[in-house]
Amino acid sequence: MKFHPYNLSRERLLDFYKNLLWPRLIEEKMLLLLRQGKISKWFSGIGQEAISVGATMALQQDEWIMPLHRNLGVFTCRNMPLNKLFKQWQGDLDGYTKGRERSFHFGSKEHHICGMISHLGPQLSVADGVALAYKLRKEQKVSLAFTGEGGTSEGEFHEALNVAAVWDLPVIFLVENNGYGLSTPVSEQYRCQQLSDRGKGYGMEAVTIDGNNVLEVYHIIKGIREYCIREQKPYLVECMTFRMRGHEEASGTRYVPKELMEEWAKKDPITNYEEWLVKEGILGNEEITTTRNELKQKIEKELAPNSARLGETYAPVAEEPTSAQSSLDEVYCKEATSTSETAHHGTPSLKVEGTSVRFIDAISSGLRQSLRKHPNLILMGQDIAEYGGVFKITEGFVTEFGKERVRNTPICESAIIGTALGLSLEGFKSMVEMQFADFVTMGFNQIVNNLAKIYYRWGQNADVVIRMPTGAGVGAGPFHSQSNEAWFVHTSGLKVVYPSTPYDAKGLLNAAFNDPNPILYFEHKALYRSITGPVPEEYYTVEIGKANQVQTGVDISIITYGSGVHWAIAYAAEHLDISLDILDLRTLLPIDYEAIRYSVKKTGKVLVLHEDSLTGGIGGEVVAWIAEHCFEWLDAPVMRCASLDTPIPFNTELEQTFLAKARLNDYVQKLIDY
Repeated sequence: MKFHPYNLSRERLLDFYKNLLWPRLIEEKMLLLLRQGKISKWFSGIGQEAISVGATMALQQDEWIMPLHRNLGVFTCRNMPLNKLFKQWQGDLDGYTKGRERSFHFGSKEHHICGMISHLGPQLSVADGVALAYKLRKEQKVSLAFTGEGGTSEGEFHEALNVAAVWDLPVIFLVENNGYGLSTPVSEQYRCQQLSDRGKGYGMEAVTIDGNNVLEVYHIIKGIREYCIREQKPYLVECMTFRMRGHEEASGTRYVPKELMEEWAKKDPITNYEEWLVKEGILGNEEITTTRNELKQKIEKELAPNSARLGETYAPVAEEPTSAQSSLDEVYCKEATSTSETAHHGTPSLKVEGTSVRFIDAISSGLRQSLRKHPNLILMGQDIAEYGGVFKITEGFVTEFGKERVRNTPICESAIIGTALGLSLEGFKSMVEMQFADFVTMGFNQIVNNLAKIYYRWGQNADVVIRMPTGAGVGAGPFHSQSNEAWFVHTSGLKVVYPSTPYDAKGLLNAAFNDPNPILYFEHKALYRSITGPVPEEYYTVEIGKANQVQTGVDISIITYGSGVHWAIAYAAEHLDISLDILDLRTLLPIDYEAIRYSVKKTGKVLVLHEDSLTGGIGGEVVAWIAEHCFEWLDAPVMRCASLDTPIPFNTELEQTFLAKARLNDYVQKLIDY
């Protein structure tokens, strides 16, 4: 292995040595503790340290890095204290994630590190978002995201590279090609000669380098950083290396040919660099011994506060008793933008003053006013710029706010949601428009595993609103009509909003942009131009998490939301002999259970009405809660009226039969007759 000093000082060359040696010695200690049963799991980066160390040292300390689970060198080069890292690895409450996450699946805003989730690819898109934030602020910075050769097979890799190229983002994508994805060799992962060849296909520069040569990694990444800043473009780097341990320690390396292990052992990044330093007279044998001893002593000192634990078998403990409530209290970030709120719960709505506008215009008004209120708000979606979106909600926005803030996107739903999270790391707010709610499946992982869990995992909020044009009744067929809100109500960390009136549509949307948590904002397509109502011209909000009493009654409670509200109102108008109490949930996560209780106590008979299919719909959750908490007030079984358990048909007559509205009268009569 040939090393070139690149005019680096002796002190700097020795810094590289210590920064390489430090994570190696930590790993050796952790492997010992693993065998003794004092930590639970370990993903080794032995043999790959030069990549983490070289790349991190090439960046500024305040530039975001998105590492994987074999990048201990990133964490140590950012000077994260070993004592706290060790507590993280043990699952202690005073680790970086309070015992909620494993090994390197966490981040630290202080150190500008955003750790991975187990799905490998999503951090690449997050790096896009950080780079976009730098670009918007005209800061001379880059972001850097790690992935492995196996991760390049994931769709997120291709989406993230495409978005970075199309938007000219200053981001470095670094592939650690260590030859195996767990036990699967590269011959079964891809067919291109080198992964860097893929860069050209995305319109970006790319290079393959020796990942075991720390000076080469540093020098090339440093030059690439300067290129990305100067040209405002992304770059793909493939670092050739080898994993000398198993995927994780329990998996072993029996699937690796012995001669291959021997070949790569000769390319050890630390041994070779150490020998070169000695040969060049930069480092002496006595200094090697001294340095190693000092670092080993430092490890023991850092672990000393855990010395009582080190004599025990692994069993995470807490400094303080844990409680279910403490966990529940930290699912959501509570630092919302302060506003003047208008909301009601459990009582009839006050009369709303304002000009009568369509549902769709109320949404557009809310977007405009929130863009004016929040200069850091970015809108992203397919065709939302000059075209104004397929429903024309953002028509004319580009003229007022410009293309930097109203951004057309490639058809990369997952990468755009990841980009939104990256923007949030740098203090931006963002809105992502799904062209149709059905298409959100392409970004499902980013929503339910990245956005929803990041605050609970390590205290980083995701200030993202995803607009979801949803619902049937417009003859659009199975893939443009689905009511998929229940998918997300099941996911802790998300908030799910579903307005039914123009007033609520604007107020809830404004409130969503003030809320620092990820919000799924469902807007029913059939209501866009069919529903009108009074909406104040001035800015206002409607509180998230509070239901709205549409009308009061004493015979039957209809608990509903979205199009169901209008079905219930129309039914009540046609059946004046039945006193219906209609409650519009408005927010599905969190649900206003107190408003539900209030309605149930008034009538004793309850019908939960929703457009979604019956099985697995949110109605089942509401019914279960009522049965558990309101049983003593019930005079009849709680019933559900929902759409059929079939895909949504295209034919409009079949669609009307599919919808819950077709069976509303039957269920009301059952309750009346009970």
